[in-house]
Amino acid sequence: MSLKHKSFTIDEHYINSLPFPAIVITQNGQATISGKHAEELFGFSVNDITGHTTPSIHENLLRNLSTETFQSILQNEESTYIDQVQVCTQADEEITTAMLAKPYFEQGEHLILIMFMLPELMINSVSNSSTYVDLKQGLDSTFMTVTLDRDGFILECNAEFLKISQWTPKRVIGKTFWQLFPENEVSEKITNTIWRNLNNGHTWQGEIEKVTKTGQSYWVLLTAIPTFNLEANEQQFILIEKDITKSKTIQHQLEKIAYIDTETGLMNAHRLEKVISKMIEEEKHFSFVYLSIDKFYTLKELHDQQINQSLIIEFTNRIKMYFQDSTMARINENDFVVITPLSEWFIQGFLSYLQQHPIYSSNIAVPISISGGITRFPEDQTTFSQLMKASIATITTVREAGGDKIVSLSKATHKALNRKALIEKRLLQALDQKNLKVLYQPQVDVYTGKITAVEALVRWEDEVIGVVSPDELIPIAEETGLINNIGSFMLEKACEQALIWKKAGLNLKVAVNSSVREFRDKNMAKSILEMLAKTNCPANLIQIEITEKFALEAEAATFITQQMRKLENEGIAFVLDDFGTGYGSFRYMQILPIDTLKIDKAFTSSLLKSEKSQKLMHGMIQLGKSMELKVVAEGVETAEQANLLINYGCDTIQGFHISKPVTPEEIEALLIK
Repeated sequence: MSLKHKSFTIDEHYINSLPFPAIVITQNGQATISGKHAEELFGFSVNDITGHTTPSIHENLLRNLSTETFQSILQNEESTYIDQVQVCTQADEEITTAMLAKPYFEQGEHLILIMFMLPELMINSVSNSSTYVDLKQGLDSTFMTVTLDRDGFILECNAEFLKISQWTPKRVIGKTFWQLFPENEVSEKITNTIWRNLNNGHTWQGEIEKVTKTGQSYWVLLTAIPTFNLEANEQQFILIEKDITKSKTIQHQLEKIAYIDTETGLMNAHRLEKVISKMIEEEKHFSFVYLSIDKFYTLKELHDQQINQSLIIEFTNRIKMYFQDSTMARINENDFVVITPLSEWFIQGFLSYLQQHPIYSSNIAVPISISGGITRFPEDQTTFSQLMKASIATITTVREAGGDKIVSLSKATHKALNRKALIEKRLLQALDQKNLKVLYQPQVDVYTGKITAVEALVRWEDEVIGVVSPDELIPIAEETGLINNIGSFMLEKACEQALIWKKAGLNLKVAVNSSVREFRDKNMAKSILEMLAKTNCPANLIQIEITEKFALEAEAATFITQQMRKLENEGIAFVLDDFGTGYGSFRYMQILPIDTLKIDKAFTSSLLKSEKSQKLMHGMIQLGKSMELKVVAEGVETAEQANLLINYGCDTIQGFHISKPVTPEEIEALLIK
């Protein structure tokens, strides 16, 4: 227990009620309270040793104590017991006594209660105390108790202990403390901790496994207390125990249910994570083999319920037979993990083994196909989470290639996965610490030659992983759900900046990119309007750019369309971004409140390469114009591209020909220029 928890009040009445001399000192060594027993025994009056102007008691009562020991008593946060101390009296006589120094707090001040435990003063007081006798009888009738000598040998024990442990007094007296516990590494570690605490004068309490005389296991809640037997004049230790075997057995049964897949008897994902974490901690090398049954639910539909159950059991049996002496787990209905030191070629041989030992249904072999991934620790990945993510990525790759293979990802792919995991971790911190920044890329109206709008683009340069491009950042953010956080951050910054420009007389619209994932939240429109209100930004200064994937889902989801309509009614315009690269559909262009068509830079970059590309671009621009939409071309890098686009009727151009994404200050400089 730390010193800060030992807070109580000790006054002169309490000191005088103790059956032995006692004083209270400050952390500077000055006495503040002195009991009458101390005054009578040592000959010092209260005024001689108390008060801020009196010398430290190290200069009188305890002058035979070394400076190092005295300083240790003053600084120690735990009780200090000294077996023999020579205390100097007023008459320069020396009295040998045991001393206990107990630190505590009183009204925020660090004080030490020092008790001089003279055997001749203690024996009658304690041994004749009816309270002490009643307490001991109460403990003996309720708990198991064992008394140890300073070397850990058993001196005595009560009837309750003998009953539970099955020992007899003749056999157990003289045994050691350690012989009461199982002989294993875990038990040895705990018992050594208990013994170390006792010898340092500290009490220990906790649940621990013990063994009976016949070696049968039982559990107790143990409180081990260091004591001093005044009659024997020696250090002793008392063990007070409560039998908790029944509750512990129930706990183990519940843990087994929680960690074991009841259908197969294999451990489940929760237990696997603990096992893997321990193996990683012990730096054991192993292969993490993830096996997934392809088209599992199709197989279930083709066969009756009986084969559904036996399929998994039979498949589990084949895993156990092939990967003998390996650790196995069932992750979900059709996914399994094997932890093994076996070589890659042997692991891949499991597919051939399945063909040689098929699973039958009504005398017909069930066509089982397996997609598997092998990830090595520590060569490929270094945490349980990373091992699982790498495995899922491998399974996805295998299935895209047709399935029925067990493969390892390349070093380059693992490196990319590790970077992705690091980005996820660092992105959480960046969002929390607001380490992202916003740059703005201008859009020029081809008729006036003026900058009329800017696109807000997120930029992130991390101190650990360096620059993270939007092309790398956004997909990871969408996958992890952090895109909502980034979207909210970008919208707030865009609103604030649009308002700053408006107040400066610059009527610039600011476009922000939005994900369909954000609009799946039915409160998205409400959140956007609340942000506008919070920043006092006029709605007509904000544009929301959506992709064709977004538009396709919005077409089918009425609540998304309704949210878009609500925002349009408030003055927010929607831009269909990356047009031509996704799911082209005239229908959603009719249904959704789209104001502007933004042609993807892939078409702009190929504009000068062929006549076909030019016709395609011209056609897309005319399509937009025919639907009364404004048309923006992004990725414009040369004057030649710009001139062609103007000739085709494009309204606005955006790209490095105008400017790269820049800071708000640089946008203002471009406007002046």
